[in-house]
Amino acid sequence: MFYRITKRNFDIILSIIFIILFIPFWVIIPLIIKIDSSGRVIYRQKRVGLNSRYFTIYKFRTMKEGTPDIPTDRLRDQKSLNTRIGTILRRLSIDEVPQLINILKGDMSFVGPRPALHNQELLIRLRKEKGVDRVRPGVSGLAQISGRDALSIPDKVMYDQLYIRDASIWLDIKIFLVTVKAALTGKGGN
Repeated sequence: MFYRITKRNFDIILSIIFIILFIPFWVIIPLIIKIDSSGRVIYRQKRVGLNSRYFTIYKFRTMKEGTPDIPTDRLRDQKSLNTRIGTILRRLSIDEVPQLINILKGDMSFVGPRPALHNQELLIRLRKEKGVDRVRPGVSGLAQISGRDALSIPDKVMYDQLYIRDASIWLDIKIFLVTVKAALTGKGGN
């Protein structure tokens, strides 16, 4: 109980701080996206969250309009579907900045199992069977710092279970710091 309350308070406070710190991103990135390609600035996608309920995740759009709504690892020649600025935004994980709104709203946490897309049936089913859906999803999680898209779905679920079993403020801080380091070095995106 203490962990969950502390984690939620941490999410609220830190998301407000980051929303304020990232004000330049909220102005500059949309302008660059609009100059680079036509279409939406904010990409909205249906994801599976806490207790297997759907929510809308927000990201800066990095791909060309009309790209199929499937996991990026299942896209053929994903790099050709990225916009020019999208490649940079993804590599530095800047496209994830709008998820601060998801965190503030309570849809997500900074750390937790990455939310499944609405059409990732196997991942959704395995997470439900293993109780992973009882945890608020995160911007980053143990599976993301342990291999991300290179992991098989069963392996992702295994890491999600390990995270839930070992959940603590210290583990969250470690995952958060590894994620920040990956983003700052450009190793955080695909």
